[in-house]
Order: sequence, then structure tokens, then C-alpha cells
Amino acid sequence: MTPLIKPDLGPDLGAKVGPKVGPGKAVLQRLLQLDQPIPVRTDLEIEAEVERNYRWNFTVNLLDGTAFWFGFHVISSSTIVPLYISKLTLNPFVIGLVAVVAQAGWYLPQLLTAGQVERLARKKPVAVNLGLFLERLPMWILPVAALISLQSPVLALILFFIGYTWFHLGAGMIAPAWQDLIARCFPVTRRGRFFGLTSFIGTGVGTLGAGVAGWLLEARSFPLNFFYIFIIAAASIAFSWVFLALTREPVQPVPPLPANQQRYWTKWSQIVRRDDNYRRYLLARLLMTMGTMGIGFLTVAAVQRWDIADSTVGLYTAALLLGEAGGNLLLGLLADRYGHKLSLEIGLTAGAVAFALAWLAPAPGWYYAAFLFLGMAIGATIVSGILITMEFSAPAQRPTYIGIANTIIGLGSIIAPLIGSWLAGFSYTGLFAVSAVLNVLAWGYLHWGVKEPRWQSIRSVEGQA
Repeated sequence: MTPLIKPDLGPDLGAKVGPKVGPGKAVLQRLLQLDQPIPVRTDLEIEAEVERNYRWNFTVNLLDGTAFWFGFHVISSSTIVPLYISKLTLNPFVIGLVAVVAQAGWYLPQLLTAGQVERLARKKPVAVNLGLFLERLPMWILPVAALISLQSPVLALILFFIGYTWFHLGAGMIAPAWQDLIARCFPVTRRGRFFGLTSFIGTGVGTLGAGVAGWLLEARSFPLNFFYIFIIAAASIAFSWVFLALTREPVQPVPPLPANQQRYWTKWSQIVRRDDNYRRYLLARLLMTMGTMGIGFLTVAAVQRWDIADSTVGLYTAALLLGEAGGNLLLGLLADRYGHKLSLEIGLTAGAVAFALAWLAPAPGWYYAAFLFLGMAIGATIVSGILITMEFSAPAQRPTYIGIANTIIGLGSIIAPLIGSWLAGFSYTGLFAVSAVLNVLAWGYLHWGVKEPRWQSIRSVEGQA
């Protein structure tokens, strides 16, 4: 029989559920399952459980990812959402705000929640129970915004950004727990194929969804076309939650951690100061993020320059997702064998080509290739941008490493679209030229400045043997 220990709820979460605990905190503790005992097992027993549940977890998380990515891609933040916003306003700042929310909203909150997540023996309740309210339900605000777009465009914009921001911020808050849950369920040499295959299938069906979106944009008048698109996305993302809830987490105790936030900040600063390779990686990712400043303006530039039909944007989305699907699968498999740094370098190369094509495009047909390469770049970031961070640290510190990296990226994701909005006010082609150059610079710094963390870890282990 597996021995049990009482849960350490920590000073911020309370010692136990009882009359002295307020109703709000008591509900939170039950949602996070902090009142349940923690099984005590050896590393070998945990590894055996991971292997025993591997196929089950692979299947349910594959279905979760497929449904989630389908809904996520149907309302692509690079094509569909900017097109919707452009129907309400052509203000470059508002259009750029979409990219700020889509990127910074997911990345920025993670450092704030990573410390608490690191102290939890169970990560699944955060991703599932809190995720239902923080991430899944807000999507249903978007169809409401679409319905009132003609009668009250300003209110529609406000409602849209409330739902869109709530969704991305909520996803960012639970992201360290979800990423650590995935890291627990899948060994390091099989994470790439899981992420790659999941994203490949999700993006593949998302390509079909893009076709549906393109048909709706042509067959239905505004705003009903966007209403149906947003409904499809919200339903798919809500459906994916069911499969995530079926994950079998290998619950394990966590080591004692600092008791107050000040010590967390000290710990974070020490990590960045002492881990030279990780610090260089953070600078590389910041530069990579700055290279994305033109993403949210590709569709708007094509519409304004060549007056393309809305249905063409659906085809651009299909090209984007086709490139992303191929990048997800191929780069995921490549990363399992050679590490995630190479995958990110390939993604940066694709990003530079994408923006160079948009910069030099003499006709709208060039944008199909631009979106195809941009999809490959996004695919590399989805697979290897998430997984490489997990390999810089020991498991006990993984949420903190993830939180630091993603918050740094989040800061860049705020600055980049704002600079992009400013440049777009002068010239879209100039914006795309700057984005292409930044991708080249990021490639150079990542290639020569950062060492592959997987091989560093292996050498470290061999050196201690």
C-alpha cells in the first residue's frame, strides 16, 4: 500500500480547510485538491506509473490538443481576428493590440503563478478546475460581441477584447501547471513527438476549419459570418477540456520552497544571475519575440494594398496552418533526436523568409508563401519554444524556469506589437523589413550564444558519475 503524507498547503493557501478559512479560500483549496493526501513514492515508482499510463495520457492529451488547436486556429490571431477588428476600426494601435493580448496575455502572467504552482503536488487541478473558469468559458463572450458589431461597434470592440484578454490571461495563469503536468506525464525524449503530433493533427483539422471560416466569410454577411466562426471556436475549445480532465497525473511530493514572495524574487534573480546559458537563452527569446512585431499586420496590409476579398483571408489562414502543421510534426520529431535549439533556429529562418516575402511582395499571391513560412516559424515556437525551457532545470524548479522564460517573452510581446503599430503607421513594408532583420539577428545570437541544454544536462550527469 502506497504511504501517504498530509498535504503542505503553504502559508499563502492555508494550513487546512476548517472554520477559520474563508469560504473563498475553502473553495479554492477544494478546487486545487489541497485537502487530499499526497502519496509518497520513489523515483522508480513514479517512472513506472508514467510508463503504465503513457498510452492513456498520450491519447487523451492528443484529443485535448487536437480539439483545442482546432478552435484556436479557426480564429487565428494572425488572420481572422485582425480581419474582424479591421471591420470595426483601421486604427493601427487597436489592430496591434490583438497581438499584444494574444502573445503577452499568455506569457506574462506565468511568473506570477509559477511560484505557487511549484509548491503544489497536483498540477492537474489547476489546469482543469481553474482552467474551466479562467480559460474556457471566456471564449463565449466573442460570439456575443460579433452579434452587436453593426449596432454598436465600440461596445463590440470592448466586449471582444474583454473575452479575448480574459481567455489569454487565464491561459497564461494556468500555463505553468499545464506545462509541468505534460512534463510529468511524458519523458523528455518523447515530449517532442507528443507536442509535434498533437499540434500537427490540431493544425491539420484547423486547416479544414480555416476552409470553413473562408466559406463563412464569403457565404454569410458581416457580422453573422464572424458569429458562426466564434461559436465554432468556443465550442471546440470547451470540448477539449473534457479530454484534459481525463489525464492521469503521476502525483508526487514537492521539496520545501521559500515561504514568502520576497524569497521567490531572490530565487528568481539568483537563477538568472548564475545560469549563464539560461540567461543567454532568455535574451535570445526576447530578440525572437521582437521579430514577431509584424505578424498582426500581414492580413491588414494585404487587404489595404490589394483590396483582397474576405474569403482570400480564409485561404491565407489555410496556408498559415499548413505550414504550422508541417513544422509541428517535422520539427517535433527532429527535436526529440537533436534537441530543440536546432528546431528554433529552423523556425527563425522560416520567419525571416516569411517577412522578407511580405516586404518584397509585388502581388497578393506572394502572401500565400509568406503565410506558409510564417506557419512553420509558429510551429517551431509552439513545439520547441515550450519544451526547451523544461530542459534547463531540474524537475523541482521547472515551473519557475518556465515562468521566468515566459514572462520575459511576455514583456517582449507587449513591446513588439506596440513598436509594430508605430512602424505600421509609416509603412507596412518597412515594418516587415525590420521584422525580417530581427529574425536573422535572433538566429545568429541563438546559434552562437546558446548551448543546447539537453546535451549540457547529459554532460553534467556524466561528469557526476
